Formats: sequence, structure tokens, C-alpha cells
Amino acid sequence: MNTANVNFLKENNARHMFHPMAHPADSLANPPKIITGGAGVRIRDIDGNEMIDAVGGLWNVNLGYSCQPVKDAIARQLDALPYYSTFRGTSNDAVIALSYEMAEFFRQDGLVRAFFTSGGSDSVETALRLARQYHKIRGEHGRVKFISLKKGYHGTHMGGASVNGNANFRTAYEPLLPGCYHIPAPYTYRNPFNETDPAKLAMLCAAALEDEIAFQGAGTIAAFIMEPILGAGGVIPPHKSFLPKVREICDRNGILLITDEVITAYGRTGAWSGSRLWGVKPDMMCTAKAITNGYFPFGAVMLSQDVTDVFENDKTGAAAIGHGYTYSGHPVGAAAAIACLAETKRLDVATNAAARGTQLFDGIEKLMKKHELIGDVRGGHGLMAAIELVSDRRTKAPVAKELPMALQEAVYKNGVMVRVSGPNMIFSPPLIITEDEVNQVLAAVDAGFASF
Repeated sequence: MNTANVNFLKENNARHMFHPMAHPADSLANPPKIITGGAGVRIRDIDGNEMIDAVGGLWNVNLGYSCQPVKDAIARQLDALPYYSTFRGTSNDAVIALSYEMAEFFRQDGLVRAFFTSGGSDSVETALRLARQYHKIRGEHGRVKFISLKKGYHGTHMGGASVNGNANFRTAYEPLLPGCYHIPAPYTYRNPFNETDPAKLAMLCAAALEDEIAFQGAGTIAAFIMEPILGAGGVIPPHKSFLPKVREICDRNGILLITDEVITAYGRTGAWSGSRLWGVKPDMMCTAKAITNGYFPFGAVMLSQDVTDVFENDKTGAAAIGHGYTYSGHPVGAAAAIACLAETKRLDVATNAAARGTQLFDGIEKLMKKHELIGDVRGGHGLMAAIELVSDRRTKAPVAKELPMALQEAVYKNGVMVRVSGPNMIFSPPLIITEDEVNQVLAAVDAGFASF
């Protein structure tokens, strides 16, 4: 890249756009990193600095930045058919083939039909809408409410923001969708029960769900939605008993269970889905992100046989789906997803995620013994891990607001990109990362903490 172009990009950085999840003034005062290249698990910035991307793009570049089969599939599809709609009356060959592959991939999760979207927030919005419609088809028009977990993250559409469990994604946009309620998350480090035993906390949170259902009235609730492992909220894995108990509660009360697997599907947890990790079959599953390795905006909601039957056997017209996106089932995205699924299975990335995730988690646990700023470490299920920063371990007092970003910068200078969200430093590297590369990530984090 020539000097003139470098200067142009730096001069115009953040000046003509708003960045997601950032204050516009902060983006101007502290210009974002300009990433200009990527290969394998490494990225390169505009100044030529190369680093391991321990963020995996945004939880989505599972196969790294050099996945040629996906790139080739995109190119071939652009030559053959760059776009056509899947609205009533038309389809395309790529999306038909993908729907078959998706049904095969998620068959063990009990999921048999796909509704294609443009990304994760779209997938959540779709699931919430279809959940309400499902109950209306069955004649239960009063089932319109949703319950979710505090600390959970479900995207940024009005429905997703409404079931989000973090005020940062809600307050500026309220009032949101009515009828959305939240229960405590099974978060052992901080919870209203002051319970540190994961199994006991899981039962307390399940009891809170039952209490909320009783208070609202089971006949008014459409669905419970949760991430099998909470991601953006700080990588919070529940005890293994929690999701099976939630499944039983939902079944007993006629409530649909929606698993938001925008992050956890396609091997991230060390299993092929987060639901499978916990041995649960959801009624709907939201997916996106790694479905195309981040190379094309795409997503899907997978539906169980029971939900499918209610829609397909309707004789009243109530099942007509008045919902969709211009880019639902986009042929280029579908071609990318077919290639991505094939590579995901061929490389068996779930197995590598399990092994490297254990290595990463064990490594950050060791760092906790060295650095007092680390109050808690979470992970241990695939390549999802987090460090929670505190100023005082005894009181769990949070760190100064500026410190997480300063730490992120220190790690960056040591050759690794990490992400901070609130007091959490989050790790979600590509699932093809090697043992040596995980050690490099740990060394960079260690060096970054050592500078404070």
C-alpha cells in the first residue's frame, strides 16, 4: 500500500461513519485499528504489524483468513448467479442444496427445517416472530411473552434488544418490546444468591425460571431463549444440569425453547452445537457467524420436527409466513455456507477446539496466580474463554473504566488481538489455531498484564 493511500485512510478513519458498539467521539479521539490483511489465524494492520487474532473476527472466523474452498465457492457462485430471491414462488439451486446440508448437520439436535437470514440479529428476530406465530397457529393467542437470562446477548434488533440481559444494549433504545422478562444467569462469580457452587446455582436459577413462569402465567409465555454458553456477557458456562432442567420446565409448561447459537454452533464449544454439548434438543436454534466463516453475511434459524409440523399441517392460513429478508437464502451466502460446512467437518474443528480450549483455559488460570488484576477466569468448553478484571479480588471491585482498553492495547503491542467487553477480556480465536499459537497468545497476555 503506497504512502498516499495509507495517509488517506488514517486521515479519514472514523470521520465518515459510526462504529458499532462505540461512542462516536471516542472513535474520533482514539481511531480504530485499521486491519488490511489476514492469513491463517493472523491479521495485519495498516502499519504492517502482524498479530494472532484471538478474537476470530467477532467469534465467526472459525476457519481462519485463508480458507480457499469458501473463497472459491463464492467466486463460482458470483459467476453463475450473484443473486435471486427466495420469496414465495422462487428459489435458487445453492439454497436448496444448503437446506439439505443444514438438516443433515443438525439432525442430532432434532432440527429439520431452515429459515435463512442475513445474520445473527436477524436469526433471533426470526425465531421470536416464529415462536409467537407457532402458538397462534395452535390457537394459543395469549402466548406472546419471552423470558431470557440476565447477562445474555441476543443481537441488536428491537426484539433481540428486548430479550438482551445487559443494560448497555437496552437503555438508550427503550421503550423496547413489551412482555420480555429476565431471570438471573448461572454466573458463579456474581449472582444475587451469593452461591458459588455451580450445581446449586443452576437449580436456583431454574427455580427462578419456574417462579417467573408461575407469576406471568404459563399460558402467556411463548418462549425461553438463551445462549448455551453466554458469550458477549463474559463467557459464562452454566452447570451441565441447567439447560436440561430448562428443557424439562419448558416442556411441562408448553413453552418453546430457543437456543441462541450464533456463537456456539459449528464447533466453537468443542461440540458441533452448544445444545449438543449439554445433551438438549431445542425447538429452534439461531445460527449465523461461522456459518460462512465470516466471509459473507448469512444466518439461519433451524426448526424442530414438532414446530415444522405445526406450520406445514396448518389448514387455516395462519401459518403463512409474513416475514423475511431481501437476502434470505442469498445464493452466494448459501454457496459459501455449503463450502464452509464441508471444511468444518473435514478439519474436525470441534475436536481441535476442545483440545486448544482446554490449553487456553488452563493457561489463563495459571496467569491468574501471577496477576492480581485477574478476578475470575471462565471457559473450559471449547475455544471460549474470558478473564474478568477487578481492582480488588477480595471485594470483587471493578477496575477503572479505562483499564480494559489499556490492557487490550498492551496485549496488541505484544502481537495478539484480544477483545474487551466491560471488565472482561474475551478470547474466541479461530478453531484452527495450533498449540504453539495458543502459547503465543498466553505469552502476549502475560506480557500485557506484566506492564501494569
